[in-house]
Amino acid sequence: MKQATTGNAGPRVRSDIEVTLELTDSGGIELNIKSKVKSMYGRAIEEQCRNLLEYFDITSARLSVNDSGALPFVIAARIEAAVKALTGTSKSFIPEMIPANNYVSSRERYRFSRLYLPGNNPGMFLNAGLHSPDGIILDLEDSVAPDRKDEARILVRNALRAVDFYGAERMVRINQGERGMKDLEELIPHNVHLVLVPKCESAGNLRAIDRKIREIKAGAGQEGTVFIMPIIESAAGVEHAGEIASATDAVVALAIGLEDYTADLGVQRTKEGAESLYARNRIVVASKAAGIQPIDSVFSDVGDMEGLLQNVRSSKAMGFEGMGCIHPRQIAVIREGFSPLPEETEKAKKIVIAYRDALEKGLGVVALGTKMIDPPVVARAEKTITLAVRLGLLPENWMEEEKA
Repeated sequence: MKQATTGNAGPRVRSDIEVTLELTDSGGIELNIKSKVKSMYGRAIEEQCRNLLEYFDITSARLSVNDSGALPFVIAARIEAAVKALTGTSKSFIPEMIPANNYVSSRERYRFSRLYLPGNNPGMFLNAGLHSPDGIILDLEDSVAPDRKDEARILVRNALRAVDFYGAERMVRINQGERGMKDLEELIPHNVHLVLVPKCESAGNLRAIDRKIREIKAGAGQEGTVFIMPIIESAAGVEHAGEIASATDAVVALAIGLEDYTADLGVQRTKEGAESLYARNRIVVASKAAGIQPIDSVFSDVGDMEGLLQNVRSSKAMGFEGMGCIHPRQIAVIREGFSPLPEETEKAKKIVIAYRDALEKGLGVVALGTKMIDPPVVARAEKTITLAVRLGLLPENWMEEEKA
């Protein structure tokens, strides 16, 4: 193989570059650059291309690029992928980690909205964080064609270092089997917060992934936990939901993927969701029993905002604590749907005030009016208050205002 093409080009492509690299026996480096921004950045693109080929010890080649406004981290990924396809080199060109990406996540953080981004489409990466999703998923599985997965893995690695996600939890959905293990090797050292494991059907698979992640972290001299979110997408996965939810302490959430689940059952997915009610209940119960977050499936009609809101409220009523989204416009609706209603907040305030008053008085029993309040009810009320404060529905000093 003497020629390789990576990246994307076309009238609808933006922030990407198509690279065709052909190795030659002599003649040095021949560059052919076509770019929408050539008048402004042509010289910088040429310099970067030459530097990258030199880094990978390529001394004689024809390199043609069709640029749609790609940033340097994208150009680097596309050229590296082409070089590796031709030479099999083990060298990697790792961009600098921008300071904004040096933040951590936590087990308890809210995961209302997770925005899926196709891992081979850099145009969707750049401004995703501005929409304020709780998490951003760089997807290497279903959204990437089989013959593009290797180049997507390199692009996602560079994005984890060079793109500002504005505080969103940094998630990656890996592939299955050996390809998924390669995904982990390439990506874990670059501050991945959470790994989504698709089509999960066994606890053993999760434990193997967790061991692999810990080995990679240790080998890189890094501390901290990379969290895991299994996605249940089959009848077998639903039947093993309890084991999967408690497979390892790195599991912080359990999600369901209804498109694949209904396909596995041989039925059509409907808006009413009767065909998946049992499975969704199993996910919620298994998650709550394991002390992790149950996460609902995506709502696939990106034009139906009212239907989405109804779906979110139904999901919340079942006990789910978040769901996936496939378009930025869904994020605000999902946040609204999972937010506490005014009457929920008011009730929670009364419970928390009654509980704290009882503590101050040294009472062993908490009552609100004529009703006794159990500790789980207090815990749920405190969680509602915490969420309301986080979402700006209550001021942090709400207690002082209530007593004023």
